[in-house]
Order: sequence, then structure tokens, then C-alpha cells
Amino acid sequence: MSDTVEGVKRMSLVIQENEIASLPITIDPEILGGTPVFRGTRVPVDALLNNLEAGVSVDEFLENFPTVSREQVLDVIKFSGATLRKLLKLK
Repeated sequence: MSDTVEGVKRMSLVIQENEIASLPITIDPEILGGTPVFRGTRVPVDALLNNLEAGVSVDEFLENFPTVSREQVLDVIKFSGATLRKLLKLK
């Protein structure tokens, strides 16, 4: 769904509850104030995104955050890609 307000196109995307539940993340107010973290860790998911944006490889990220598994990282990357593809279909 999309609409235009004052020349700015706004889009909405619905993410199914089962998609969220399948992600390897936890959102708990008792852990880093509710910041999304990789399940079983205190590593914010945003740390992965920031590191990738800075040019850090997945292998380097995993070395720096050994409590995060490769599978968790790949699941988050796949979800991000799938979400972007859904947004592109809304255009």
C-alpha cells in the first residue's frame, strides 16, 4: 500500500508475525532497554548492520562478536533482503 502526501510517497509493508518469530532476535525491555539483540546474546542487531556498512566482513563481525552464530547473521541478512524486495514490489 502506498500513498502520496505533499509530493512524498509513503509506503506501508506488513510483516507477518511468523516471519518475525522465525528471526534469531530478541526484543526484551530487560535487555539493553528493548533494543533488538541476537537471541541468546547482548549483541544488538544494529551492530551487524553498522559493521557491514563500515565494510567489515561477516567473518570479521563473527570474530568480534563470538556469541553470534553465522546462521543468525545470515538469517538477518536474508530477512533484510526479502523485506527490501517486498518494498520494491510496492513501488
